[in-house]
Amino acid sequence: MAKKTFNELLSTQVANEFAASQQYIAVAVYFDGEDLPQLARHFYRQSLEERNHAMMMVQYMLDRNVHVEIPGIAPVRNNFSNAKEPIALALEQEKEVTRNIEEMFRAARAEGDALGEQFMLWFLKEQVEEVASMTTLLNITERAENLFDIENYVAREAVGDGGHDASAPSAAGGVL
Repeated sequence: MAKKTFNELLSTQVANEFAASQQYIAVAVYFDGEDLPQLARHFYRQSLEERNHAMMMVQYMLDRNVHVEIPGIAPVRNNFSNAKEPIALALEQEKEVTRNIEEMFRAARAEGDALGEQFMLWFLKEQVEEVASMTTLLNITERAENLFDIENYVAREAVGDGGHDASAPSAAGGVL
């Protein structure tokens, strides 16, 4: 099977980012249903951040005159048996996104696409923060004596950058 081009991988990643956004909504709704408002708020924000990442990729493709198709996504997981499961799922999702971004960076470099490579650098930096913050949240969840300890942690600490980064690429339609 031939390796996918940078633009093909980027198109696939748009779908992955929208899927991550929807998965984070499902996680947020789970936490809302469990009366854990801090965790719910965190994952609602994460959902918007992932949506914004997809729209940054869309804007980049529009700017480079690459055909854009907005994809549908597969169903997301909605049911969890405890608070650890959705956070562990989120961490695995962020690790997968990191692998995807690394693959896109390598493809852009192999194709001699300096603009594509430069575009991916911001996402690589973002993934370091995403994986680190989700790893910490999972560690806190595993060590917490009760769910309110996790709620207090999320309320007290700045978990992630909240999607506010002045160096972020432009998003089609603007960031939410």
